[in-house]
Amino acid sequence: MLEKHLAVLFSRLENTSPDNVEDQSVIAMAASWLGRAYPIPHYQTNLSKPQTDFRDQLQSSIPTLKIEAERSLNSLPPVDLLLPDHNIIIEIQGSSHYVCGDFKTRNGSTLLKIALLKKAGFEVIEIPTNTFLNPDSIKRCIDEIKTRVDILPQGHGSVSYKIGWADEANVTTEEHSEKLTGKPEKRKRKRKKRQ
Repeated sequence: MLEKHLAVLFSRLENTSPDNVEDQSVIAMAASWLGRAYPIPHYQTNLSKPQTDFRDQLQSSIPTLKIEAERSLNSLPPVDLLLPDHNIIIEIQGSSHYVCGDFKTRNGSTLLKIALLKKAGFEVIEIPTNTFLNPDSIKRCIDEIKTRVDILPQGHGSVSYKIGWADEANVTTEEHSEKLTGKPEKRKRKRKKRQ
């Protein structure tokens, strides 16, 4: 069903002006999803202040972590932050990524980009910029990323904080471990007493 809608969208947008960068970006992503050839638009990179601030705080917290900013992957628009050694992408989502800027409903091009990144095998972490209004929220974001890259956050046995993880709002350390190993954590069973 999605591919049918993308094909219709692709057909409609094919005649879009080459000067319209946003439409060209959507066309390139739709073509990628459909497996069609399409010239890759020239994407301008722009490292925003929230991206820079978060990258610097993350790097300060995990000095050995390799972080690449504004990296283009395949025909997609550049990703905000790439952790290449962990196959993780961090997207800092400002209000323009949401319908009506509400920080609740992501717009179509954002959803398509996230879907393509996941299809390519990346884990995508989305962090809305309104999260940065609270320093404790930033720390929890960094702690969650530490968990995802297998560096245990200090002071937390289990992290469960919603910060816009695409389709995975609350992931605990145990659940993440289970995803990595494919094996569930050993749990104690309660036995019924015979009477």
